[in-house]
Amino acid sequence: MSNALGIVIVLTGIALSIALHELGHFLPARRFGVKVTQFMVGFGPTLWSRRRGETEYGVKVIPLGGYIRMIGMFPPAAEGRAPRGRFAAAIERARADSLAEVDASDVGREFWRLPVRKRLVIMAGGPVMNLLLCFVFFGVAVLGIGSPVLTAKLAQVVACVPTTANPGGVASDDGGCAGGERSFAAVHGLRAGDVVTAIDGVAVGSWADVSARVRPRAGESVTVAVRRPDGSTTTVTGPLPSRVVDGKTYGFLGGVATVDYKPGTVADVRSAVWELTTSSVQALVALPASVVHLTVSLVTGAPREAQGPVSVVGIADVGGQIASSGADARGITAMFLALVGSLNLFLFLFNMLPLLPLDGGHIAGGLFEATRRALARLRGRPDPGPADTARMLPVAYVVATLLILMSAVVMLADIVRPISL
Repeated sequence: MSNALGIVIVLTGIALSIALHELGHFLPARRFGVKVTQFMVGFGPTLWSRRRGETEYGVKVIPLGGYIRMIGMFPPAAEGRAPRGRFAAAIERARADSLAEVDASDVGREFWRLPVRKRLVIMAGGPVMNLLLCFVFFGVAVLGIGSPVLTAKLAQVVACVPTTANPGGVASDDGGCAGGERSFAAVHGLRAGDVVTAIDGVAVGSWADVSARVRPRAGESVTVAVRRPDGSTTTVTGPLPSRVVDGKTYGFLGGVATVDYKPGTVADVRSAVWELTTSSVQALVALPASVVHLTVSLVTGAPREAQGPVSVVGIADVGGQIASSGADARGITAMFLALVGSLNLFLFLFNMLPLLPLDGGHIAGGLFEATRRALARLRGRPDPGPADTARMLPVAYVVATLLILMSAVVMLADIVRPISL
């Protein structure tokens, strides 16, 4: 049940992120007077839609993105500049379809007629929205919830010193330890809810402090002061049992620390987002090679890279694993926020790639147009007019095909060989 709930929560977060991405395009487009005929979350057949004014809002079957449809995305072909070659017919057909959307009453509301700066605002609005969402999600996780810390409060007491035969330190039915030692906490009656306040008269404020005082004292007598849940205090003294880990001997108290959360700072949010940005850029650069490696691993059965690409299916599965991880509610919430925040940062970086049909491709086209016009003015030449982005459609088709193939490979891997946390 918790696994299914986690999947639903993550899918909801993905849908919300996509919808807000499109809203980042939609709001400035409407503000600048462009006619928007569709606002869709998803691709493929429509599951639900409703028309409000001149815009149809809806949800489609395939949750791999979304789009808004603005009229007049491509300018009319300049005289003497008709495209040539094998893709010419497809380019002109796309241009004709774009121009056919413009009624007589819509002239002047086409996307291509806007100044470059306004087109850049519209196309950057979606990725910027994802970047803002990333900071919001990480801000709530870091500032509102914080990082988990182990306190000096006991969540439970381990009855026996863990051994190879009894790694959990569980007592037998008669209360014995099957040949092993009872823990210090069990011997001296410490219990869940007690707070360790001092060891040998030295105050401790966290579990790290407790460990630092206990671990080097194997076999030695220690005095432990605790505060009970009712506020009373007590002090117990006795030898610390020894526990052997990787050939080394440590003192063993026998308490399991309570997890608490320490809110971070704005600087912590910036640091977390910057570290994630660095790793995400590296992942983007390595994405083609990672998909090739993933394809090979699917065919040959080689191990899958734990840090490799994941699809919507994989992200949803991770959400299910988080929900059923056994962590407390605050920890699970923080992990969900970090997961969706990471997704939004990746959407920002991915959509800013200067390739059509991605937003970054349209932004690159606008910057090219602005540069060309600026150079024409400096040279005293006529305005060359808007950049003909329709001529880049062959590139857009190739990129879209590659993205679909890559998505299919990753999705198949997430289904047949999912990643486990």
